[in-house]
Amino acid sequence: MKLSNTYKTAVAVFAVTASGALASDLTVTSWGGGYTASQQKAYGEPWEAKTGKSIHWESYNGGLGEVRTQVESGNVTWDIVDLLPDQIRTGCDEGLFVEIPDDILIPTADGKSMDEDLMVPRPNKCAVPQIWWSYQAFYNEGTFSGDQPDTIMDFFDVAKYPGKRGVHTWANAILEMALFADGVAKEDIYSTLETEAGADRAFAKLDTIKDDVVFWSSGSKPLELVSSGEVSMSLAYNGRVGGANLNDGTNFVSIWHGQVLEEEWLGIVNGSPNMEAALDFVAFASSPSAQAEQARWINYGPMRTSALDIIAAGEPWFNTGVNVLEHMPNRQEVMGDSIVADPDWWADNGDELQERYQAWMGQ
Repeated sequence: MKLSNTYKTAVAVFAVTASGALASDLTVTSWGGGYTASQQKAYGEPWEAKTGKSIHWESYNGGLGEVRTQVESGNVTWDIVDLLPDQIRTGCDEGLFVEIPDDILIPTADGKSMDEDLMVPRPNKCAVPQIWWSYQAFYNEGTFSGDQPDTIMDFFDVAKYPGKRGVHTWANAILEMALFADGVAKEDIYSTLETEAGADRAFAKLDTIKDDVVFWSSGSKPLELVSSGEVSMSLAYNGRVGGANLNDGTNFVSIWHGQVLEEEWLGIVNGSPNMEAALDFVAFASSPSAQAEQARWINYGPMRTSALDIIAAGEPWFNTGVNVLEHMPNRQEVMGDSIVADPDWWADNGDELQERYQAWMGQ
């Protein structure tokens, strides 16, 4: 059943389903750990102070299964969900999330609209911006003598930079990196990858490190692999690498060249029992100041360019009193050699490549 996702419909559903919920309560569902903690500090607690309302935070492992169950049953308990790019696209198409009125979204100090302030367009009207994060290569300072690795080509060069390589167990990002390391221009990566010859080229590049790969699926694992010396370099989430340096005093070295940037969005569940509060919260959380404030607590990048300006002007910005901008994946000086992931392309082409990648892992 496809449900209407217009704001009017959502308000109507709210009127029917809100009887069991307190108007002052709001449930926000995210990924847990340090990431949710950064959301709580950056705009959860300030929003509670501003409105006098309370937020209940829940954690999940992604996917739309629970959202779909709640909406189709009419028993919605989640108001707002932190969503990966494929989830906000599919969920909005299915009517699982409501369209958010443009007139509630907060402009920049000089009057630019939120859409004008974004580094990439919103995928639909259900989405408000959250963060940029990336897959990147990294290593421990002191691992290599002489020339130090600083490109994605170096990650694939086990002759020059010996040792095992940590790689995740799904195809996203690693295939783009493989083509980039093999000389494909970043603007040609997806058009190349969708051809049989291009996919063959990506997997041929992967074959050059196959004998040296250690696979991981948990976000904490790459740091363990590199710290222990089991691998000399690994791919990882940039927030894990930078967060360890900022919070724990580690000496990991990030390789920004060839990183693959991913989007993250907030959406309001269709049938939210606290629709008015949910709308106010997503407007607040997607404002330039709130996006910048999140960077005090975690080194994922804000999606609004004006938030980067706020951070730059306020350095040292991180809560421990050190600079954070150098740990952010979408700062201007690294964007030229960065690949922006195309979630629409993966939605159209990903199944076959994921199957091929799983087969490659098992070879």
